[in-house]
Amino acid sequence: MEAIVLAGGFGTRLRQIVADVPKPMAPVAGRPFLETLLSSLAQKGFSRVVLSLGFMAEKISGHFGPQFAGLDLAYVVEDTPLGTGGATKLAMTSCTQDHVFVFNGDTFLDLEVELLERQWQAKQCPIVVGRQVPDTTRYGRLLVVEGRRVANFAEKGVAGLGLINAGCYVLATDALAGFSPNRPFSIETDYLMPEIEHSTVEVFITEGTFIDIGIPEDYLRAQTLLANR
Repeated sequence: MEAIVLAGGFGTRLRQIVADVPKPMAPVAGRPFLETLLSSLAQKGFSRVVLSLGFMAEKISGHFGPQFAGLDLAYVVEDTPLGTGGATKLAMTSCTQDHVFVFNGDTFLDLEVELLERQWQAKQCPIVVGRQVPDTTRYGRLLVVEGRRVANFAEKGVAGLGLINAGCYVLATDALAGFSPNRPFSIETDYLMPEIEHSTVEVFITEGTFIDIGIPEDYLRAQTLLANR
């Protein structure tokens, strides 16, 4: 299996705590966060990861090199910020399989990979990984019908328990072929939302550990939560 890790963001909200490295390299429980993420992917059966880089790219590629934890690593570097969609499209040019798992480089997700791979093989349509959280305010909500089909992505700001988009997807590696190269766009807004109007986008609801280190409070919480990873 093959994965893309989006690790090119500026990490603006975390700069007050971690200023000298890109956000995915922020130290968590004594090691760069991206080491924990890549180690987890290796343990779950991935053999190759394409890292989509931007801000301080050399600090990531120089640290990991061509292999890490048994993973073959490839790198693409955006010249200007491309958003989640543009960065994924760029990374897909280096993919070797017919489908790819897409992860955020600032999010740890203990994903049930074998079950998700099985769901992909059944229909080979786009899949969004969802996660129940106590408060959806920060993330916005994922609206699902018929148990497995994504109906909409709700705006942020709605409080309370609910299902969110965990920022992880399984896509065919030609899924974004209709978008121009080097054009910034969003996977969610520009690709998935139009897709659900005329096709099927499924959800896979994970029950695994989920934490996004992008804000100071959760970054500090991750120090304890991921201490044994």
